[in-house]
Amino acid sequence: MKDKKKPQGIAVEKSPASPVPVAGGGLLDRRLFLKSGALLGSAAALGTVAFAAYCEEADAEIPPVPPAAPPWMKTPGGSFTNYGRPSPYEKNVIRWIASNQSSPSNGVSWTPLQDLEGTITPSGLHFERHHNGVPAIVPERHHLLIHGLVARPLTFKLSDLLRYPEISWLCFVECGGNSNAGWNPRPLQARAGHLHGLASCSEWSGVPLAILLDEAGVDRTQAKWLYAEGADAGAVGASIPMAKAFDDAFVALYQNGERLRPENGYPMRLLIPGWEGVTHIKWLRRLKAVVEPMMSRNETSKYTELVPNGTARQFTFVMDAKSVITAPSPGKKMKEPGLYEITGLAWTGRGRIIRVEISADGGASWAEAELQEPVLPYCFTRFRIPWQWTGAPAVLQSRATDETGYMQPTRDALVAARGTHSYFHYNAIVSWRVSAQGRVSHVYG
Repeated sequence: MKDKKKPQGIAVEKSPASPVPVAGGGLLDRRLFLKSGALLGSAAALGTVAFAAYCEEADAEIPPVPPAAPPWMKTPGGSFTNYGRPSPYEKNVIRWIASNQSSPSNGVSWTPLQDLEGTITPSGLHFERHHNGVPAIVPERHHLLIHGLVARPLTFKLSDLLRYPEISWLCFVECGGNSNAGWNPRPLQARAGHLHGLASCSEWSGVPLAILLDEAGVDRTQAKWLYAEGADAGAVGASIPMAKAFDDAFVALYQNGERLRPENGYPMRLLIPGWEGVTHIKWLRRLKAVVEPMMSRNETSKYTELVPNGTARQFTFVMDAKSVITAPSPGKKMKEPGLYEITGLAWTGRGRIIRVEISADGGASWAEAELQEPVLPYCFTRFRIPWQWTGAPAVLQSRATDETGYMQPTRDALVAARGTHSYFHYNAIVSWRVSAQGRVSHVYG
């Protein structure tokens, strides 16, 4: 009789005569998550050891089974509220903020990727990049103008846009400067989210941009570009090829089911799936159809980089395939040898992630991780693989491949191609070193 299929994440121990498949560095076959007969006994033992270790650490005795009713089961609970908040015991799961001391409204906040699960970023933890603060927009006084090379210049109020048919996308947004600490000569020691957390993934809902552009009558024989500008004090803008604007761009009005939050563009923002964050203009106020790029600050002095052959990379819109292991990761100490899950996130601006490989020996060998369904285009993809840590030093890496065949490069390969003067679009393989004492640190290769 065949074994019944176990739910994903369940593993069962094999008999000694049928050893567990192991890749280099103790990585276990990803299919063990889907099979019976792999590691259930080990997982159960791990849970018991972990619980005993917790009780020992807390200087508490292991309670009887079943445990006595805790105090909160003996009295009525607190009142409920009209807008939910996280538990006070999760108060440390917050964005890390860095701002310009001379201009506090200019700065960033990183999503704590290492503290989250799944693929959706809570709206309150979505990363931010502000050039001149968050405008306090009164929605009834905000308008979106479409003008330039159009037959009919139009303005839209929020109430107007809410009458149009809407679409919803699960879509990541990533700042072009995300992970740029990787260009440093020495690896910066920080948590995964502090290094790579200028990327977040939400469900965005709004009006397809093509509908609005068609209504304005864009002259597509002349207008090859669209200049988008926000209503913040910095009037941040970006030029976008008209072909992309008519393809899958849209004006987002909702994030994760509720209206956009002020720091993420309320009352409306542009969403350009798969492209660098500077094109996703927040507080969108106008779209101008033009013949050629406007060559604004954020497409000349910024987001443009010299490369070794003396030319400059400009309009590098698409975010290349990338991945990062979020657990184990810096700041998370491993207490003892045993079975652990390696998990993290992968994404690409070219569509879907089709494969993520994991190495526990610094890239000498690789094992394929399980991709958590659904695997969607332009969306975070969660990967997982079991790892039997022996207690020996190890270097953990993840390597993503997308549906175009593009594979995440090594740091050496990226630096060789882009030189040492780059600042944007860093997507090299990330390496975490696990010491014999279980401490996790950031290393290069």
